[in-house]
Amino acid sequence: MSKGNRAVVLLSGGIDSATTVAIAHNESLDIFALSFDYGQRHKIELECAGYIAEKFGAREHLIINFNLRDIGGSALTADLEVPKRSTETQKRGSGKGQDDTSDIQSIPITYVPARNTIFLSFALAWAETLEASEIFIGANIIDYSGYPDCRPEFLEAFQNMANLATKASVEGSIKFTIRAPLIKMTKSDIIKRGADLGVDYSLTWSCYDPQSRGNKVFPCLRCESCQLRAKGFLESGLVDPISLNL
Repeated sequence: MSKGNRAVVLLSGGIDSATTVAIAHNESLDIFALSFDYGQRHKIELECAGYIAEKFGAREHLIINFNLRDIGGSALTADLEVPKRSTETQKRGSGKGQDDTSDIQSIPITYVPARNTIFLSFALAWAETLEASEIFIGANIIDYSGYPDCRPEFLEAFQNMANLATKASVEGSIKFTIRAPLIKMTKSDIIKRGADLGVDYSLTWSCYDPQSRGNKVFPCLRCESCQLRAKGFLESGLVDPISLNL
């Protein structure tokens, strides 16, 4: 049997993962937050992850260190330029339609090879050790960047693998479930849901290419992640608290 109401929650420090933590907290689960320092250029997100984990009373916040820069293959983990769009494009939105899950030709260079597979594998190992049956991930297929490891098919396949490949599952003590509560929500709906649950979005980070000014760091406002954030707040009717400090 799983131990109590424990859940491992993947926490990057962004809007989606912060809202996912809030949802788990709202379900009165014991949250074990899991973040990664993997050589990402937007490492500032880990500071935000720490604030969020503390705010929602995580029992533990584990940060695992490994270096995906040794592998590269992404603008987030190699010396490749992060694609940017004009601020005018940002005002019009990301250009992706709702539930646009089939446009595999447009997967951007910000895709990190096998990232969610790696993250979920660590989460599964920790969940088995903790005797926690649920693993939460803030994956989304509506307002997103087209990453293949955010799709429901991938998450279902990983869940099946988890229940084939672990001692706890094979012996029948735990049946693992991958929870993706945001999977079919728009970014604006995610933001509104999080706001209802008390998420302070000033504590979140979205930008893939942080810009330094003096001793402070600011979002670039032009990468796709910044644009999806701006679009989400615009459509939600809420003000992005980060924009107040720019």
